[in-house]
Amino acid sequence: MRKKILSILTALTVIILSFSLAGCGKDKKSSVYFLNFKPESASVYEKIAKDYEKEKGIKVKVVTAAANTYEQTLKSEIAKSGAPTIFQVNGPIGYQSWKDYCLDIKDSKLYSYLTDKSLAIKGDDNGVYALAYVVEGYGIIYNDAIMKKYFALKDKATDLETADEINSFSKLREVAEDMTAHKKELGIEGVFASTSLSSGEDWRWQTHLLNVPLYYEFKNNEDYTDPTLAGLNSKEIIFKHKENFHNIFDLYINNSITEKTLLGSKSTDDSMAEFALGKVAMVQNGNWAWSQIAKVSGNTVKENDIKFMPIYTGIDGEAGQGLCIGTENYIAINKNASEEQQKASLDFLDWLFSSETGKKYVTNELDFITPFNTFDEDELPDDPLAKEVVRYMRDDGVKSIPWIFTAFPSDTFKTEVGNGLLEYVQGNKTWEDIDKTVIDKWKSEQK
Repeated sequence: MRKKILSILTALTVIILSFSLAGCGKDKKSSVYFLNFKPESASVYEKIAKDYEKEKGIKVKVVTAAANTYEQTLKSEIAKSGAPTIFQVNGPIGYQSWKDYCLDIKDSKLYSYLTDKSLAIKGDDNGVYALAYVVEGYGIIYNDAIMKKYFALKDKATDLETADEINSFSKLREVAEDMTAHKKELGIEGVFASTSLSSGEDWRWQTHLLNVPLYYEFKNNEDYTDPTLAGLNSKEIIFKHKENFHNIFDLYINNSITEKTLLGSKSTDDSMAEFALGKVAMVQNGNWAWSQIAKVSGNTVKENDIKFMPIYTGIDGEAGQGLCIGTENYIAINKNASEEQQKASLDFLDWLFSSETGKKYVTNELDFITPFNTFDEDELPDDPLAKEVVRYMRDDGVKSIPWIFTAFPSDTFKTEVGNGLLEYVQGNKTWEDIDKTVIDKWKSEQK
């Protein structure tokens, strides 16, 4: 009898273990491991993972790399048997380091949601290997109340009726110069806010503004379909659109609230305060500027009057140009994970960016501007500039300019260009000197 009982118990143990191991195996196959890039979002992703497991029954492991250690952490984790199933690459350049680990997701729901397909990283075989999941945009921010006041002037020199009609540099210059002539009637001290050129404050010009003419130079490169990679692999540049860079920079400084010789003392905070207080009509900056505008004491600009227009420079075809929209945050799926894990990972991302629960997290707690069409108007950030970025991304009639400045040779290159611009406004250098600096420093830094 004792032997019979032991035999039955042994059989039951084997059965229980079999089910247990099968369950563990299934959990391992279908589980998700997300290696998070953003330390500031770690606690939010932990909550997301718990809600997803509660709703779908699938466990999501979230590991967050410490600030400035993501590449190092990814190198360590990707080599392990339980490697991340979802990880991040730092744009087209970062993709070159991790392309052997990226799954082609061109047939995924997530890719189908992408409003601007240029925000996908494609391989030479036209496969889709990473997607932008959070974006930012910059351009010329304008106060529509002041613009409407200008367009209502009886003696204005232009025949334009709204800011929406400005779709070229020639029209922008025509309006800006005429607004300068009518500053008193408009109640402004300058059309453009100060072109900040104090130390460390010149990034809007030596990086963001220079991005526009160099994008147009690199986009027609015969060897690379991606303009960022074209820039990265260009040992030298001809600076084909140097006059266009000159055009827009001079328009800013010649119609500014501040005398050009004094711009070396101005910061970005100064220029944003000038805009927030209604002293100027326009300022070049990105959607992140809303937080700066909103916090200015005495702010007079209403949210529904804060709009974006593209940075026009006079380059052919710019009528169809959108904002400069980009990111360094691209999501990829590990192609070495099991098929079950790959599917589970894509299902998780689909849920995050299309389900009611997921989208609430994305909008209200992660504070992302996403490039996906799954978000309705009432599911977008309340930030007026974020809404403008989304509006431009969803407009089929315009083409965004990508952030190719990630391919600029070095911080030294950018610093030298910024120093040259400062000397230019102070009268110590000519524009030909600026051209030479851009061309020569690019070549010397790319050796």
